[in-house]
Amino acid sequence: MSGSHEFIFTLVPVVYGCIFVVGIVGNSMVVAVIYCYLKLKTVANIFVLNLAVSDLTFLITLPMWATFTATGYQWPFGGFLCKASAGLVIFNLYTSIFFLTALSIDRYLAIVHPMRSRRLRTVLYARISCVVVWLFAFVLSVPTALTRNVLNITNYTTVCATLHAATENDVRVKELLLAISLLKSLLGFLVPFVIIITCYCLIGRALVGARHIQKSSRSRDDEVLRMLAAAVLAFFLCWVPHQVFHLMQVLTQLTPGENCAILEIIDTAMPFTICIAYFNSCVNPIVYGFVGHNFRKNLLRLLRCLPSETRGPQPSISSKMSALSFRASEALSLTVKSKASSDNK
Repeated sequence: MSGSHEFIFTLVPVVYGCIFVVGIVGNSMVVAVIYCYLKLKTVANIFVLNLAVSDLTFLITLPMWATFTATGYQWPFGGFLCKASAGLVIFNLYTSIFFLTALSIDRYLAIVHPMRSRRLRTVLYARISCVVVWLFAFVLSVPTALTRNVLNITNYTTVCATLHAATENDVRVKELLLAISLLKSLLGFLVPFVIIITCYCLIGRALVGARHIQKSSRSRDDEVLRMLAAAVLAFFLCWVPHQVFHLMQVLTQLTPGENCAILEIIDTAMPFTICIAYFNSCVNPIVYGFVGHNFRKNLLRLLRCLPSETRGPQPSISSKMSALSFRASEALSLTVKSKASSDNK
């Protein structure tokens, strides 16, 4: 079988096991802290909670994929779990990236347009957006589940693989598989990544502009910029290798029967790029939760089994960012008005 090497059957399941343990613990802590202490009173908390739940739904499939790889690509769990597991992987890809995109848009509106976006940035609209994301991701993942099944390669090897055309003239199956692959590259990475980069560039420009107005907020601005840069960098590093090899795989599907050496390289590298992409499920709690002072404080209280505080909620990072951007926007407005009045005189 192309891409079958002994070190893959040993190393990849170990990596899957580590991702499973760290991801389950980290995302469970994020859910517990948000639900018990931070509450679902802000848009950012709602998106982060749904992002953690999305990662958890994917992580429960990792033990099956680890077993599949450890046994030399032998699938012992039947056809239903083959379809369900493959569908959940793509489902998590779309939900994770869509929620990251929603978080980026929310941060852009909160920082760059804090007053005008107040009507849109409500808990109700956030929950509606989450429902839309879950439904849209489910629709996009259904074709992947339908085109996966258990295949008997030999008398002793049963794999969970993508269905291929039975004959060379079966054009519909080929077009469907190609469309699924293109959607994975476009909607699953390229389009959301362009939106995320655009939002964070506009946020960075707004914060740099606000820095000249409020020099005392320089350290806070730097912290916010570091958090945003860390989120984008983690997303980029985790998903780019897999998307590059996936795009190469799509190109080889357009010219079947050629470039056998390239196919061997792709099939060998793909398990490792998948490991890196799956690692994003462990990075998300670190980037969006553990770097926050408020989250660390509430996490320690959770580990000590302390009840939630009855006093008023402390300002979160998102509210501080919004307040900072409001003061900057207000100062800019006053500056423009003073210049306009002086010109009129």
